[in-house]
Amino acid sequence: MLSTFLIALREGLEAALIVGILVAYVVKTDRRRLLTPIWSGVAIAVIASFAFGGFLTFTSAELSERGEQFFAGTTSFIAVGLVTWMVFWMKRAARTLKDELHGKVDTALTAGPFALAAAAFFAVAREGLETSLFVYTNFRTVAATSAASVGLIAGLLLSVVLGYLIYNRSVKLNLSKFFTLTGIALIIVAAGVLSYGVHEYQELGWIPGESSFAWDISSVMAKDSIAGSLLAGTIGFDVNTSWIQLLLWACYLGVVLRLYTQPAKVTITAAR
Repeated sequence: MLSTFLIALREGLEAALIVGILVAYVVKTDRRRLLTPIWSGVAIAVIASFAFGGFLTFTSAELSERGEQFFAGTTSFIAVGLVTWMVFWMKRAARTLKDELHGKVDTALTAGPFALAAAAFFAVAREGLETSLFVYTNFRTVAATSAASVGLIAGLLLSVVLGYLIYNRSVKLNLSKFFTLTGIALIIVAAGVLSYGVHEYQELGWIPGESSFAWDISSVMAKDSIAGSLLAGTIGFDVNTSWIQLLLWACYLGVVLRLYTQPAKVTITAAR
């Protein structure tokens, strides 16, 4: 539940802030006629995101056992790659995002409303499709999907509320600190998804060491227990984890967290 809540809150708030920037600039510059293409692009992006999530669920349900293992493992690796790219992209682009979006609104005046609808669509669809893929793979790591669904809905609702309050300046949020902390949380969740993908490929026989366990506490803690589900969905802990799973989990977490938490380099130009 906690992991899906964090995923939905982080991704949903990013999308809400992007839409808020577009809407605020259009209203401020008295171009309200452009609100229709903005909301049209947002609506299509939301529909596409839900459709993509449905496609992933339907496809995995129709596959054979080995096909499902391949599909689950591959989508896990893709999700980890996308989320890793996303948190670094947001860290790098946050400072110039507002100016970039304002430029797209200005461009829409000459290119037509379709360009603005496309800008809104791609901005929201990027977050929505990433969320669908990452949530799908995260759902695979937990036993209690009902609790994970509650976390997903709660995270999305809270992101919309926060986005609206920030737009109306009813609440002030240190966005830099928020995205840094949630970025760290998503990297930890992504490490768990990576471990799950490795496990699926081990079951296929494509990665060795399936039965070489770093630990096996399944006799003490059931995989579908509350504690087991919580640990699996947040930090990727499995009751029976192979050495290769543990090694790749630790390597990913150590390297990515170190790079992500490094302060941005400041370039100093020497005066002549």
